Amino acid sequence: MSIIKPEIEMVDRSVRSIRYLEHGWPTDLCRWHAHEEIELHLIVETRGKAFVGDYIGDFKAGDLFMTGPNLPHNWITDKVYSEAVATRDMLVQFSHESVEKLAEGFPEFSQVLQLLQLAQSGIKFEGFNPTFARGHMESIRDSKGAERILAFVRFLVRLNEHAEKKTLSAAKLIQPEGGSKQARIAEVVDHITNNFREQFSVKQAAEMAGMTEITFSRNFQTVTGHGFVEFLNRIRIGQACGLLYASDDQIITIAQEAGFKNLANFNRHFLKLKGMTPSEYRETARRDLIPQMDGAS
Repeated sequence: MSIIKPEIEMVDRSVRSIRYLEHGWPTDLCRWHAHEEIELHLIVETRGKAFVGDYIGDFKAGDLFMTGPNLPHNWITDKVYSEAVATRDMLVQFSHESVEKLAEGFPEFSQVLQLLQLAQSGIKFEGFNPTFARGHMESIRDSKGAERILAFVRFLVRLNEHAEKKTLSAAKLIQPEGGSKQARIAEVVDHITNNFREQFSVKQAAEMAGMTEITFSRNFQTVTGHGFVEFLNRIRIGQACGLLYASDDQIITIAQEAGFKNLANFNRHFLKLKGMTPSEYRETARRDLIPQMDGAS
């Protein structure tokens, strides 16, 4: 998927498996970037635009996000803030591998791996108590050694229990693994991802998965968190977002390239999913991200 190329950040975890950071604003750390580590990100002050993969949305103080491996992201404070802020962000970086190894040793912890799968698309924890979140972050910050690990695990468990997890980007949706049903759904997901321009009905998808349409629709919703048509449109809109970022093609051309035959249909689905028109999306991404590539998580 073609999007504005992020800066790749390398993180040294040879000494610490969990890295805690906090920074103010403005800072060179605020830039469009990606890294292998999963990141928990709490906004402490200011408001502005959040960019996660192909997602663009508002953020405010108290918002809590998780970004998965190699998922580009940036939080850009609104220009109404003219004075520097001492602490805008509190964040924790960790590797998927570390949590996987923990789950191998302690099977009861394996449910948290589902949370990390969701993080591949980026998560916003809607309605999570910001005071509670900050307390967990401070506990991680103020602890050392094994105590820091315990504080971190405690926070992950609470996040996994939180009901309102909003996935953000269509650019990196989950590819489920597991039992036979999940594997068959994953095969359909792969097909959609690689052939999103083609017309592909629920009936064809169900046949591919070897299920009745009713059983397929139920299992697809359970595994992906989306209905079949909604998921297909998310993939197509995600592709369109990449083209809007990085090309000067006309919107009707981009709509067709993404698999929509009808421009009005494309515009309607885009507005529903992104909360703005395609032209507004292009303008916002170019205005706020491209300058960050030159100047200036």
